[in-house]
Amino acid sequence: MAELRLAPHYAQACKQDSLQKFKKMKRMNFILQISILSFFINPANAQEEIQFGSNNGQYISIQNTGIYYEKYGEGTPLLLLHGGLGSIDYFGMVIPELSNHFKVIALDFPGHGRSYHADTLSYQLQSDYVSEMIDIMRLDSVYLLGCSMGSNVALVLAHDRPDKVKRIISDGGIINAAGSKIDIIKRNESITLETLSSSWINWYNSINPQKEKLEKLLNDSKRMAWELPILSGSKISSIKSRTLIMMGDRDGFIKLEHGLELYRSIPNSEFCVIPYGGHCLCNKKPDLVNRIVIDFLTKE
Repeated sequence: MAELRLAPHYAQACKQDSLQKFKKMKRMNFILQISILSFFINPANAQEEIQFGSNNGQYISIQNTGIYYEKYGEGTPLLLLHGGLGSIDYFGMVIPELSNHFKVIALDFPGHGRSYHADTLSYQLQSDYVSEMIDIMRLDSVYLLGCSMGSNVALVLAHDRPDKVKRIISDGGIINAAGSKIDIIKRNESITLETLSSSWINWYNSINPQKEKLEKLLNDSKRMAWELPILSGSKISSIKSRTLIMMGDRDGFIKLEHGLELYRSIPNSEFCVIPYGGHCLCNKKPDLVNRIVIDFLTKE
């Protein structure tokens, strides 16, 4: 089994000789180490949020579907993959700093944000779209940062394209139903046009070119959520990309043990738990996330 490696800012304090010792580590000591790190990050220095659609976004045609994306910065391409019913704007608080180190390419998945709808949705389909985007843009190798649904897509893509995906960060990813804290079926049944907030619907209608297909997006998304497990155990363990599993210790959707399961299953991976963090962290703790992500992607 690979040596346990946590994010370098607190690795020395948390590093153990084996996973067994790590599991026995007192939770408060673990939280204290990252809390100390968080203390030294001055909130006043938080990056100004990028406004969605502010950087001359473009469309790329993939399988006859117009996919919207925006580019920032130079360097190794870092693709940002948002969560379900989300869009590029989820990453607005981390793009400014990340774009100082990488060529950030943020995209809207089919039917999300400003992108046109595909015939249906699945983790595999979205992975195929990103894979084709990488080829069309002639990117030699890429990093991936995915949130929730985007994390799942990143894992599928890392399995399918080891020739292109160099490193990935999974922010709140889940590969099987056992890792969920909630009843996925009941949650899906509760998501309807009537239960969505009017402000979210108004936002979606104001930017999506096929807003009349909103209900289709909901149905496609709910159907996709039933696809778990996303990858079998053997496929997960065959991922060659260097991987960081990142999650909040107070994630309301995913069990902490599931993050450990992913860490145990993926060779050459690292595990990072953010204290007082919920589900998806980029827009809640952007400064801390930026430091961890940049360190992970730039170290040898």
